[in-house]
Amino acid sequence: MTNAYVDFAANAFLGLGLFLLLAIVLSSFFTVQTAETAIITRFGRYVRCAEAGLNWKIPFIEAVDGRMSLRVNQIALTMETKTRDNVFVTIPISVQTRVRAEKAYAAYYSLSDPEAQIRAYVEQVVLGHVPGMTLDEVFASQSGIAAAVKHELDVDMAGFGYEIVNVLVTDIIPDAKVKSAMNDINAAQREQVAAAARGEAEKILVVKKAEAEAESKALQGEGIANQRKAIIEGLRGSIEGFQRTLGDASAKEVMQLVLVTQYFDTLKSIGELNKTNTLFLSHSPAAVQSVSEQILQALSGAEKAKG
Repeated sequence: MTNAYVDFAANAFLGLGLFLLLAIVLSSFFTVQTAETAIITRFGRYVRCAEAGLNWKIPFIEAVDGRMSLRVNQIALTMETKTRDNVFVTIPISVQTRVRAEKAYAAYYSLSDPEAQIRAYVEQVVLGHVPGMTLDEVFASQSGIAAAVKHELDVDMAGFGYEIVNVLVTDIIPDAKVKSAMNDINAAQREQVAAAARGEAEKILVVKKAEAEAESKALQGEGIANQRKAIIEGLRGSIEGFQRTLGDASAKEVMQLVLVTQYFDTLKSIGELNKTNTLFLSHSPAAVQSVSEQILQALSGAEKAKG
């Protein structure tokens, strides 16, 4: 009975020892994710960086002190400063950083708060550039500010194991009242340009209208002159025809007959129009004779004045 108990105890201790040994061996293996590195220390002292995949450490001697991501990390910052023309502006800045795999030791042990350190460098660069520029120059120099920040961070953060992938100045936000005033100025300038364009267009229309009226008057005067010329030629032909037919008729009598005939033709033309207003005329034979005599007297007076 005693030997059996001893054998059982020995086997139990042996099994327990094997289990502990297996547990120790298995616990010495660890995995590291892709785009990540693990900091391995030996009794608190840095030994190496473990890369992605399955790794091994000495049990009870080495330990995984920490892990660092090698992915790009974006830090959003907001800087507030004043321009040379005394306008306060808010500048949102995005800084994209990444830990250098070969300098993971420096990145892990050098800085206790990398984001605060980057913020301090960004503030230094922004405060060194923006106060020397006007608001318009700040808007025009967004890329220049970003390049200056990136250059400064590249130099300063490289020693701490960080790579500055990119720096983006996403916006320039002036004070609300200044922004409203800028919009008013822009609107006034555009309205001034629009008013000048409208004035130029109206000027062109007036000039073209005047040219058209001048051309119309010239053509109208030309038509009237041709019309009068044709009337004179017709009257001369009529007078000559009457004189050939009636040899004893004087030129005055022939003219009187032609004028009376034209007078009646005119009345006929007026009566044929649909929209003619009502005319009240004295139309006795004496009145017709009086009209013809008045026309002849006017013609005679004109001839005398011309002579």
